[in-house]
Amino acid sequence: MLLILLMGVPRIKPLDFWSRGQHQLASPISRFVRERVRFGQMEGSSGHSPSPAIFRNRYWILRHGRSVPNERGIIVSSLENGTKPEFGLAPQGVEQARCAGESLRKELEEMGAPVDSVKIHYSPFSRTTETARAVAGVLGVPFDGPSCKATVELRERYFGQSYELLSHEKYAEVWAVDEADPFMAPEGGESVADVASRLAGVLSSIDMELQGSAVLIVSHGDPLQIFQAVLGAAKENLSFLDEVTDLQKKSLVAPSMLSQHRRFALNTGELRRVV
Repeated sequence: MLLILLMGVPRIKPLDFWSRGQHQLASPISRFVRERVRFGQMEGSSGHSPSPAIFRNRYWILRHGRSVPNERGIIVSSLENGTKPEFGLAPQGVEQARCAGESLRKELEEMGAPVDSVKIHYSPFSRTTETARAVAGVLGVPFDGPSCKATVELRERYFGQSYELLSHEKYAEVWAVDEADPFMAPEGGESVADVASRLAGVLSSIDMELQGSAVLIVSHGDPLQIFQAVLGAAKENLSFLDEVTDLQKKSLVAPSMLSQHRRFALNTGELRRVV
């Protein structure tokens, strides 16, 4: 499915694996696009202009419940810090996660979708892992089974060491840059385009692997905002997935498609169906 340039400074270790795999994603994405177009053409063989059916699954997104970093008002965006137990959910966040699980269960019942069709992919950060575990418990999905998977590409956007563990008020500085140029990254961190690239890759991979599933993506504020921006662009232009995955095609991606990601903001513990 999707679904979705760092500055000239050394990359930190958590980003190294993505840097190495970035160009390896382009070929699977291109293949995914071609397959979805062919599928759409077959579906539209009645003589009308085909409308590519690019999604083989239903998708929901869920921002983690209120966390300890939320309550302390600090930025915890590195993989090293984010996976520490002390940066997990606050008590209110646990309750938010359970409520999200109940909401998803009701939606599935109304749609007639069986619980065994649920697949949960979640960021390995403590706050998202605990959120996913709570939702799985409500749904009766074994958290340690194959239906639940920690997916590192869904991790928090890394804002760089100069922002790590500082006040949430610093987010405004990054978002101002995002709006002006989504290809501009904070020093040592990820730009909007960087995050869009990894999300487009992993979500396209999920949709190629699964069919007819109810997929829940449990992630963070910025990544889920950016994901929705990528999703919206892909619905209008299928080739956008390929373009945004390969950052060398920067000139093909209109900045406006990514720069306004803040309009897709979610509250902590908010569940949203997107496909």
